[in-house]
Amino acid sequence: MSQPNYDQELDARGLFCPEPVMMLHNRITDVEEGRILRVLATDPSTTRDIPRFCQFLGHELVSEQHSETEFVYFIQRGA
Repeated sequence: MSQPNYDQELDARGLFCPEPVMMLHNRITDVEEGRILRVLATDPSTTRDIPRFCQFLGHELVSEQHSETEFVYFIQRGA
């Protein structure tokens, strides 16, 4: 599966809830509006938390890819 182009990356592998979303909340402010942030995670709770984060804060979850051990999200920063 091909991955979207992205501008910045957040590596949250090895961290557990709520740390990945807390880091995402801080990091998304470094991304320019309309740009893509790739998030790498290993915590299965991110499959619930990251889509909700995007929905509540007005960011677009462009793509998500999952394996048994790793979760990858592409988030376009909203306004």
